[in-house]
Amino acid sequence: MIVVTDTSVLINLCRVGQGGLVKSLFQDVVIPPEVAAEFARLAASVPRFAGLTVPEGIRQQSPSALLPAVRAAVGLDLGEAAALSLAVEIHADAILVDERRGHEVAMQLGLRTIGVLGVLLRAKSAGILPTVKPVIESLQRDANFWISESIRDQVLRFAGELP
Repeated sequence: MIVVTDTSVLINLCRVGQGGLVKSLFQDVVIPPEVAAEFARLAASVPRFAGLTVPEGIRQQSPSALLPAVRAAVGLDLGEAAALSLAVEIHADAILVDERRGHEVAMQLGLRTIGVLGVLLRAKSAGILPTVKPVIESLQRDANFWISESIRDQVLRFAGELP
């Protein structure tokens, strides 16, 4: 499975010590240089991400151009725009994205989306992660990742960790 990832999913997983999950779950993980630059900028300027690096085995590739639909979309940052364009260009099986606007544009482009919680559920299902609850708690506490209580409970139920 080929996936392109935006910054948010990757940096938040790295923050809670789970950056390797993407390479364990997906055959080919690709980021555009704009995502690599955003990751490096956040790691250098945001205290909770200090010192983080892009996990080994993730390859960089530039999209040949930004898609007109992506250029026209309001509210995307450079990393999201490049990741969406690249995902379409290389016929990725999915794009890893958490931001609402990125998800909306991905759906308009016919892309399958997987967010950080979806990555955790896949990792548990694959037997790579024994439980998702401690990782979700760490995401909320350490990465300042916002998850509504209803979504959190839904994910934990789906993972079999909440009645």
